[in-house]
Amino acid sequence: MRVSEPRATNDLLPLDSLAYALGKPQGSAIIKQEFSDFRVDEELAFAPSGEGDHVFIQIQKTDASTIEVAKRLSDVAAVRQADVSYSGMKDRRGETSQWFSVKLPPEKEPRLAALEDEKLAIIAMHRNSRKLKIGSHARNRFQLKLRGCEGSRDDFEHRLEALRDGGVPNYFGAQRFGAQMSNLRQVSVLMRQVLEGDGAVQQGGRFRRGMLYSAARSYLFNQVLSERISAGNWQSYLRGDVLSLDGSGRCFKLSDEEAGEEWTDELQQRIETLDIHTTGPLPGIISAKDKYVSSGEAADIEKRVITELDWMVAGLEAFGLQASRRALRFAAAELSWQWEQEIPARVSSSDAEACGNLNLAFTLPRGAYATSLLRELCQLRES
Repeated sequence: MRVSEPRATNDLLPLDSLAYALGKPQGSAIIKQEFSDFRVDEELAFAPSGEGDHVFIQIQKTDASTIEVAKRLSDVAAVRQADVSYSGMKDRRGETSQWFSVKLPPEKEPRLAALEDEKLAIIAMHRNSRKLKIGSHARNRFQLKLRGCEGSRDDFEHRLEALRDGGVPNYFGAQRFGAQMSNLRQVSVLMRQVLEGDGAVQQGGRFRRGMLYSAARSYLFNQVLSERISAGNWQSYLRGDVLSLDGSGRCFKLSDEEAGEEWTDELQQRIETLDIHTTGPLPGIISAKDKYVSSGEAADIEKRVITELDWMVAGLEAFGLQASRRALRFAAAELSWQWEQEIPARVSSSDAEACGNLNLAFTLPRGAYATSLLRELCQLRES
């Protein structure tokens, strides 16, 4: 089957064009004015065993990227960068704690003390039999301060209540696409190389190519989610939807819809209470053994969106990526908020223009973006 030519980046839709579940917010706020305004703590999905060849290190970092910390670890431990691993990427601008692992014999463990400086602090260390793999953490806990909020407090709070009760659109955030969508700017060039063959796919490092393909898959997923939000069914079950369990992300599908299995009241209650979610595609190779492939009305929507970008899908398949699924929404667990200042009695909370600083706390599952929640809450502005 002949696919369309890869498009220039300016033909791809910007992130601002993605549909809003609650309508584009009118309120605004400043984020990350101070490092302490953006606090993230990563929690592992398991406890280290206490013995083995790898040292698990929980590090608190300030104004440092995950990649920078990993490089620093390899330097102070005098090991290869391949012997250092981590579970997830964390924001540079903020105060974040996350886990790393280093393959290091016990007698060389004292070297790690040299890691600490004004930006890095070691919180805990434990040994484990295996290295830390990407996606090994279960969740991230956030404590954010939005400064100088402008707009209606009532609007801020109504939006927070809606996101708490109905879930948050699980868009991939801007971080996935690079500064000014730079990763996507390179996707069309790379895809053209892939589709032309002649070994061009081997050009460049595999890690870098993987990041670009990840950006392409994320873009496709975002477009499908945006379409379902626009249609008003992103929180609802459509015939043929693949579903996922909240927290674990494990997928399932109604096994025999054609034979008359129906959407039950119990399943409806589970979707309304955020226990299960509908999913969207992370395109790639679909094998005959894949059980979790959309069909019916859900598949029609996905095909309609993805067909316009079939060159991206062809490139992903040529790279050998296996298709997967991602929930269309996520639950912001333990979501709470508190205003720092009281509004003067003479001013109504529904029409106050300057409404002070807002402290937010919530927990997100692995792979969910805090920026996707903030996008629905307010417009972010520079200090």
